[in-house]
Amino acid sequence: MHSAVLLIEFGSIILGLGLLGRFAARFRFSPIPLYLLSGLAFGEGGLLPLGASEEFVATGAEIGVILLLLMLGLEYTASDLVSNLKAHYPAGLVDCALNALPGAAAALLLGWGPVAAVVLAGVTWISSSGVIAKVLGDLGRVGNRETPVILSVLVLEDLAMAVYLPIVTALVAGVGLAAGSITLAIALGVAGLVLFAAVRYGRVISRFVSSDDPEKLLLVVLGLTILVAGVAQQLQVSAAVGAFLVGIALSGEVAEGAHTLLSPLRDLFAAVFFVFFGLHTDPASIPPVLLPALALAVVTAATKIATGYWAARRSGISVKGRWRAGGALVARGEFSIVIAGLAVTAGIEPSLGPLATAYVLILVVLGPLTARYTEPLAAWWARRRTPPDHGTTERLPEARTQTAVRD
Repeated sequence: MHSAVLLIEFGSIILGLGLLGRFAARFRFSPIPLYLLSGLAFGEGGLLPLGASEEFVATGAEIGVILLLLMLGLEYTASDLVSNLKAHYPAGLVDCALNALPGAAAALLLGWGPVAAVVLAGVTWISSSGVIAKVLGDLGRVGNRETPVILSVLVLEDLAMAVYLPIVTALVAGVGLAAGSITLAIALGVAGLVLFAAVRYGRVISRFVSSDDPEKLLLVVLGLTILVAGVAQQLQVSAAVGAFLVGIALSGEVAEGAHTLLSPLRDLFAAVFFVFFGLHTDPASIPPVLLPALALAVVTAATKIATGYWAARRSGISVKGRWRAGGALVARGEFSIVIAGLAVTAGIEPSLGPLATAYVLILVVLGPLTARYTEPLAAWWARRRTPPDHGTTERLPEARTQTAVRD
C-alpha cells in the first residue's frame, strides 16, 4: 500500500511539473518560480502535505543538484576556464564585492550570525546561468558583443563555487578551523588536480568515457559523476563540486553527446530539487521575511546591473551593450537555492530558507524583465537629462554678429 501511495504522489508531482513547465514555456518565462510555489503548496503548512514520497523526492533532489553542476561543467573546457580566469578575473572580483557584501550585511543586520552571513552572501552573489542563458536565447542576443562578457562573469562565478561550496559545507557542519582548513585544502587540491588532468590528459579521459552507443555513454557518464560526487561528499568537500569537476574533465564529442543525453534528466531532477526546497519551507514563514527579501532584491539587482556595466565597459563595449550586460545578470535561481539548501538542511537559521525562497522568486521573475528593459529605460533617462541641442539655428546677439562679420 505504501509503494502505491508513493507512486501516486511522485507521479502526480512529475505530471504537475510537466504542466507547469509547459505553461511557463507558453508565456516565455522561467518555470523555477512555479516549481518553488508548487513545493510550498505541498510542503509543511501547505495545502496538501506529502508523506510517502518525501524521502524519494529528497534523493531525486540530490541527483538534481549533481546534474545541474555536471551540465555546467560540460559547458566549459579546462583551457576555457584558465583563459577566462586570466582575462576577466577583475570582473569576478567586482562581482563578488558588489553582490556578496549586501547579503552578508543583511544577515548580520537581521542578527543571524557569521555563518548565515557567509551563506546569504553566496545566495545574493551567484546569478542563475540557466535562466540567463534562456533569456539571452529568447531575446536573440547570443551573438551580441556583450554576450561573451556576460558569460565570462558566469564562468568566474562557477569557478568560485568550487572554492565557496566546500567552505560553506564546513561552516554549516560546525567543524573547527583546523578541520575546515583541511577540507578547503582538499577541495582546492582536487580541483587543481582535475584541471591539470583535464588540460594534459583531457583527450585520454574523453576516449575512455566515449562510446558510439548512447546507452553506454549515458550510463558511464552518469555513473562516473554520481560516484565522484559521492567520494567528494565523503571527503567533506561537496557532491556538487565533484560533479562540476567531472564535467570540466570531459570535452569534445563526449561532452556534446553527454550534454544531449543528460539534458532531459537534468531538467527532470532539477525541477524535483526546486520542489523539494519548497517542501521544506513553510508558506507561513515567508510573509515575515518578505520585506527584507524585497529590499535585498532591489539592492542586489542594482549591484548586478553595475557589475555588468563595469565589466562590459572594461571590455570596450558600447553604452547600450553595457546596460544590456548589466540587466541580463540580475536573475538568481538554482545556485542560490543550492547554497540556501545547505544551510536549511543543517538547521542554521530557520528564516534563511523562507528569505532565500522569496528572494529567488522575486529575482527570477524580475531578471528577464531587467534583461529586456534596462537598456531602453537607460536610453530614455539619458534623453530626458540631455538638454535639447539647437545647433547653428540659435541667433547670436546683434553686437557679436557684427563683430563676427567684421572679423
